Amino acid sequence: MGMLKGANVRIPAQVVRIELGWRTGPGVPDVDASALLLTSGRVRSDADFVFYNQPRHPSGAVRHEGKRSDGADVRETLTVDLGALEAAVGSVVIAASADGAAFGQVPGLRIRVLDAAGGAELARFDSRDATVETAFVLGELYRRQGQWKFRAVGQGYSSGLHGLATDYGITVDDPAPVPPPRATAPAAPLRPATPAAPVTRAPVARPPEPRPVPPARPVRVTLTKAAPAVSLAKQGSTSGTMRVNLNWQMVRPVAAGWGQRLSQAMAGPAALDLDLGALFELTDGTKGVVQALGNTFGSLHQPPYIHLDGDDRTGAVESGENLTINLDHAGAFRRILVFVTIYEGATSFAGLHATVTLQPQRGAPVDFLLDECTVPSNVCALALITNNGGDLVVQREARYLVPRRGISPQRTLDEAYGWGLTWTPARK
Repeated sequence: MGMLKGANVRIPAQVVRIELGWRTGPGVPDVDASALLLTSGRVRSDADFVFYNQPRHPSGAVRHEGKRSDGADVRETLTVDLGALEAAVGSVVIAASADGAAFGQVPGLRIRVLDAAGGAELARFDSRDATVETAFVLGELYRRQGQWKFRAVGQGYSSGLHGLATDYGITVDDPAPVPPPRATAPAAPLRPATPAAPVTRAPVARPPEPRPVPPARPVRVTLTKAAPAVSLAKQGSTSGTMRVNLNWQMVRPVAAGWGQRLSQAMAGPAALDLDLGALFELTDGTKGVVQALGNTFGSLHQPPYIHLDGDDRTGAVESGENLTINLDHAGAFRRILVFVTIYEGATSFAGLHATVTLQPQRGAPVDFLLDECTVPSNVCALALITNNGGDLVVQREARYLVPRRGISPQRTLDEAYGWGLTWTPARK
């Protein structure tokens, strides 16, 4: 089935074949497919990067099968055994890089997910809006409530494979600097050779070579009610990306009687579905929302420069829910309100234990805990990021709101913070 950018579909097969395809021709660059196995949005080591020069993951769950062509049609294949993936792996990102040119010059770029057993097509995404990107994330396999789903991503990197790799935590060796040529002293005038008396030199004590001092680790900043705000620029977070993570678990009160406890145990864990999102306002006046509801996942390298890359329905996924903000375009933001809503499974946040972490690619991480919810709230404003003279300032909100009857959680946020958007019903 053809998919729109940001859409997702359940994958019922245990072993899938991922086909990356395109049409070759004059001026079309060669394309290489790869897979990144992510835990908390990043690889655990370089071994979690599977590509043509490292074709098999140590677990055996992901394999690079090589490239085939049928006339002008080229296909590169990876096999993913979803059942064999380690429990720590929350998602598998399918990416590609173009050799020496941009993906805007690659016609027919597409990704297909096939059932490896019978070859049935389970998902398909045709990318049509690539321009200057030289590395591209086409899709993502991710866990959701004990099942696997596929999301059509379609996000690129103009910085190439280097930018994609470092964004997901892969070590990329920079080329060694070439030492400057040594200065040559002018030649001394020639003189007749004369016998020289032997000279005995006393040993000279030399100081030990100074050891390089490792750079100081960034100090984690924890926001509290007494100190609720921090400047990203003062923390050294002025470029790259910043991942906003919500990690949570729901703790139900223990039932008093043994009969109630037995019923509670038989019922199993509550399937609470929380959704992380963001209201944004850009300096050009553009306003909108990034959230899973309505499949409005945003974009990292074009407005609004915010992308939602996680959807944890139970809190069991280690990476939780994630938003990524492109700090290279910090000047484009006027304000960003990060929020969380309950999509299903509960009517309030009572019993929620959650931590919000803002992890810049450069600079110190910022985190804070959510207060205990004491009101019947299904929407919480987490953090407000505002542009203060070019510096982005993070303000801890941790504010539970109670919608009026018939008013959506998103509209409740809008009214509380004066965003001025028009809201219509949507689903995911």
